[in-house]
Amino acid sequence: MSFQGYLNTIKAKTGKGPDDFRQLAAEKGITQNGEIAPGVKAGDIVKWLKDDFDLGHGHAMAIYALLKGMKNEDSK
Repeated sequence: MSFQGYLNTIKAKTGKGPDDFRQLAAEKGITQNGEIAPGVKAGDIVKWLKDDFDLGHGHAMAIYALLKGMKNEDSK
């Protein structure tokens, strides 16, 4: 599945897109100034996404990659 495919599936399941997850992560203190906050681990983010949005591991890791800046909405 392409990165965009993951984002599309996440949007269909949760109703939330990349900007929504960026905002939610900032509100929860997961990110600061657009970057993952010091001390926040990938596992912390994956747990949040699994618990709050019932995402699977691969989909949660796609949001992690988005928040980390490794991927963006234009990634294939």
